[in-house]
Amino acid sequence: MNAILIVRLSAIGDIVMASPVAEALSKSYPDASILWLTQPDCAALVQDHPYIDEVIIWPRSQWQAQWRNRQLVSLVKSVYQFRKQLRSRNIDMAIDLQGLLKSGILTWLSGAKKKIGLGSKEGSQWLMNRVISRDSGNTELIGSEYRWLCQQIGLKNLPWQMTIGASKQAYKRSNELISQTIHAPYIVICPFTTRPQKHWHDAGWSELTSRLTTMGLKVVMLGGPGDAEYAQKLCHNSDIINLVGETKLTEAALIIQQAKALIGVDTGLTHMGHMHAIPTVALFGSTRPYLHTDTHNGKVIYHALHCSPCKRNPTCGGRFQCLTDISPDHIMAQLKPLLDNSSPLTMKNIE
Repeated sequence: MNAILIVRLSAIGDIVMASPVAEALSKSYPDASILWLTQPDCAALVQDHPYIDEVIIWPRSQWQAQWRNRQLVSLVKSVYQFRKQLRSRNIDMAIDLQGLLKSGILTWLSGAKKKIGLGSKEGSQWLMNRVISRDSGNTELIGSEYRWLCQQIGLKNLPWQMTIGASKQAYKRSNELISQTIHAPYIVICPFTTRPQKHWHDAGWSELTSRLTTMGLKVVMLGGPGDAEYAQKLCHNSDIINLVGETKLTEAALIIQQAKALIGVDTGLTHMGHMHAIPTVALFGSTRPYLHTDTHNGKVIYHALHCSPCKRNPTCGGRFQCLTDISPDHIMAQLKPLLDNSSPLTMKNIE
């Protein structure tokens, strides 16, 4: 086999959880080049992945601008050039891990003879040679749908090691932030997601961070640029070290790697805690991507109500009891044994 294309455009957490697919393909087809197609804001996650030979970036914003401005001729030319770029790689098999129409079209544009979709919908299923269910296998295990796909297409059964790449610049920048801004053993909190029904309540974060600082731990808050305003509100009158919007994705991942522990909601940064196998407590409510983390020091707190997981369709009128009913006491009860069983409160070094 000449080349295999993985299509997973977003989101951060899904790319993290799907990252072992690249290793499974590489070791099952050692003579094939492994390509990953993604959008620009997620490219850094796979750019330096040890089992990915090339990252192809979908020019999403360019196509969107051409569509908005009714530059249809230019759009057709852009699509044709991108199709030409994909087909020059002589791709034998393309795997759409996203399963949406946009990812299905990009998979189809690759010209691969064998096109496999994971849970394909929105019409993308008609562009695939084979569609594999997203809801089969052990759905309580992290990355379950991607594990199931690997089994169904006959890839080697390997340990499920989530991995993202990082450049030398990312290592340098993260170490500078740790040595110059944090200075001490720390715990990371990740309060932000794309939807309010996935958030824990502000009062809970305030009480929790106060209790963590009494344990001799600095509290570092991570998030993206879009979370900066909300972060300022959470940091008001607290000792939180606010790095929200101050790091690139791979830099944030390296800061997480050196943390004593992580507490977060259903967001990509939280899944990175499990990836690095540091003590991690995940708070799930309207979404429940997994219950078991495949690590010895990862915990999930999830109150399964009659309406959960509601995903994008909450019916509680904004009360979100599935998350607000989680207390700081409950989180601390889960976290303390993980910290007690981890290494002493000293800084770790990244090579």
